[in-house]
Amino acid sequence: MSTLVLATRNRGKIAEMQRLLDSFSLSIAVRSSSEFEVDDVEETGDTFEENALIKATTIARATGLPAIADDSGLCIDALGGAPGIYSARWAGTHGDDLANIRKVLEQLSNVPSSKRSARFICVIALALPDGRSEVVRGELPGEIRRESAGSNGFGYDPIFQPTGFLQTLAEMTPEAKDEISHRARALREIAPKIAPFIGA
Repeated sequence: MSTLVLATRNRGKIAEMQRLLDSFSLSIAVRSSSEFEVDDVEETGDTFEENALIKATTIARATGLPAIADDSGLCIDALGGAPGIYSARWAGTHGDDLANIRKVLEQLSNVPSSKRSARFICVIALALPDGRSEVVRGELPGEIRRESAGSNGFGYDPIFQPTGFLQTLAEMTPEAKDEISHRARALREIAPKIAPFIGA
């Protein structure tokens, strides 16, 4: 069985990607980069694509195994596309979900409902130790609620209501979220390419 390294230490992201990869019935053992003695990869790119590739190629070379990485974030039209690639550290501290949500809600406090459109973006990069790579993108359109709702998910899920739904992502079950999420859309595109790409 081939091994694929997930280039992330984010437990919520690991759990979500593991669920999604399992749903494609791939005969691949998935491991987190946290299991290896590798340093955190600094995201120095200017786009989701650049950051995903930086992470995937760095982890693939460090472990000698195929690696998959994503860079994802929330892009809010009223904020000119921000927080974008800075989503995880928008309030200053990386991974402080509550502070990030609070800052976004404060920034949008005077923005009318008709102008609160946003989209989640997920770019997934698949890389081999020899430098070969594949990159795909998934998007989920929606709007930003005026207050948090729901306790599932992670990140900005409690304030993001997908287009066509009355619930936030955090109010949905993990299974329901997996049907529509930006990460699921990107994984559905890259899943058929994984086994042939890594020689599984």
